[in-house]
Amino acid sequence: MIKKILIVDDLHPTFKEQAEILGFEVDDRPQITKAEIFEVIKDYVGIAVRTKFRLDKDFFDAALNLEFVARAGAGLDNIDEVIAKGRNIKLLNAPEGNMDAVGEHATGLLLSLMNNLRIADQQIRNGIWDREANRGYELKGKTVAIIGYGFMGKSFAKKLKGFEVNVIAYDKYKTGFSDKFAKEVSMEEIVRQSDALSLHVPLTSETRQMVNEEYLFHFRKPIFFINTARGEIVNTRAILKAIDQKKVLGAALDVLEVEKFPILAEQDWYADLIRAKNVILTPHVGGWTFDSYRKISEVLASKLSTIY
Repeated sequence: MIKKILIVDDLHPTFKEQAEILGFEVDDRPQITKAEIFEVIKDYVGIAVRTKFRLDKDFFDAALNLEFVARAGAGLDNIDEVIAKGRNIKLLNAPEGNMDAVGEHATGLLLSLMNNLRIADQQIRNGIWDREANRGYELKGKTVAIIGYGFMGKSFAKKLKGFEVNVIAYDKYKTGFSDKFAKEVSMEEIVRQSDALSLHVPLTSETRQMVNEEYLFHFRKPIFFINTARGEIVNTRAILKAIDQKKVLGAALDVLEVEKFPILAEQDWYADLIRAKNVILTPHVGGWTFDSYRKISEVLASKLSTIY
C-alpha cells in the first residue's frame, strides 16, 4: 500500500520530488486550512509543516496513522514533542538547512548595530550629515558571546572568525565543545567578558523569558544584543529598560515575543520599541533566504530517506 505525505506549508519542490522517489504519494496543499487538515490527516503517514499551526494532542489524536512529522525549519517548539515521542512518531527538522542564513543574518545585524548603519541612512535621507554622532565600533578585538552552541551558534561563530574577535560560548546542555571558532566558558565568564551577546537557543520552558531585567543586570560591560532565536526567550520591556540605562548599547531583534500585525501593534511595548533609535528589527527572516528555502527541503528529504 502506498504511503501518503501531506504538505501543509510552502516547501521547496525538492522535498516532494525526493519523497516520491522514495515511493511516497505526496499531496502538496500549502493553502489547506487547519480544519481541513484535521478532516484528512488520518489518511497520511507523514506531514510536512513550517509554522501553520501547533501540532498538539488534538492533532495527534486525529492523526491515527501518522509515522513522522517533517518540520521545515530548525525548531520544534510548535510540536508537542512529548506526545509525539510517546506515540513513536519520528520528528524531523532541518537546522542544517538554514544555519548559514542565520549566521550571516546575525553577523549583518551586529555590524549594523556597531556602525549605526540604520540611523545614519535615515539621517542622510532626511538631510542630516552627522559624522561624529555615527562613529562606530570595530569588531576586531571585541568579545562576542554566544548562548547555545548548536548548528546556529556555531554557524555564527564561523562567520565571525575572519573579524579577529574573541568568541566565547555557553551551552547548558553541552560540555567540551570548544573548537577553532569559539571557546567554551561558564555563564559567569559570559557576563564578565561580553561586548556583544547573541542568542541561539530553542524555546523551552527553561528559556522562555530567560533574558529579563535580572539576567541583563549581571553583565559587567555595556553590550550589543542580538536575538535570531525565538522572541519569547526575551522580555522586550527588559531590553528597552537596559537600553535606557545604557547597559545595552543597541539591540537587533529578528524575532519578537509577539509577531505579525495587527496583534504586534497592540502590545504595550510596541510604541517604545519602534521609537528606540538603536534598535534594528527584522520580520523573523534570519533563517529564511532563497537558498535556505531549498536547502531545508533537501535536508528533510535526506533525513526521510534514512528512516524509510
